Amino acid sequence: MLSLQKAANILGAFSAEQPEWGVRALAAHLGVPRATAHAYLAGLTEAGFLRRTPAGKYRLSWHIAEMGAQLTSSLPWFQEARSLITRLALEVRAVAFLCILEGDEVVAAIRERHPDADIDLPLDIYLPATATASGKILYAHADITPRTFAACTPSSITSLDEWRTEVAKVKRLGYAYSIEEWVPGQCTLGVPYHALHTAHGDTDTVVAAIGVQMSAQRYLREERHIRERVVQIVREAEALP
Repeated sequence: MLSLQKAANILGAFSAEQPEWGVRALAAHLGVPRATAHAYLAGLTEAGFLRRTPAGKYRLSWHIAEMGAQLTSSLPWFQEARSLITRLALEVRAVAFLCILEGDEVVAAIRERHPDADIDLPLDIYLPATATASGKILYAHADITPRTFAACTPSSITSLDEWRTEVAKVKRLGYAYSIEEWVPGQCTLGVPYHALHTAHGDTDTVVAAIGVQMSAQRYLREERHIRERVVQIVREAEALP
């Protein structure tokens, strides 16, 4: 059976730069046998998420677009946030992201990559909460205590004491970073995104984590400038009527 994570990885491989895949190319991209890639693609096509082209390749189906439209229409802040991600990617010259909580799962809802970014666009849709800047922000503001700790690298947080210290720091600073805690050689920096008015009547609610991802080498070299620029761009966007 095709797991949700595998399905998410496959669907995440489709983009504006790579709108269609053949079985052989996708198998090489994912590092799986050709027969496995074919089975994945056939299953997602049968489920209505992909369609097969006359040339025998695969594209996303309009069913995906319809589902996405239904989801984002229920989030009045989403379109403004999408524009913000584009601005971040362009101005910081990195991968920009928006992550939300789905229960206690951290979901990468939007990602955009500047052509000059020094890392590839990540494929993961569900992210390890305790090893990413997004997870730290979203869990901290939702007061969620992790049930497990993802030991992705030797730098990952692996204990409740470490986690509590990190959450206190995130709340105090107003941003979070993850240096080689999720992917070796990479860093994510995130800030909370506030929706001033929500469907539930709440005000000043953290609805997402927004930020950038790049090589750890670049982040450490330009840390202060990158952090100040990201915070400034997000706060400017939140202040718009």
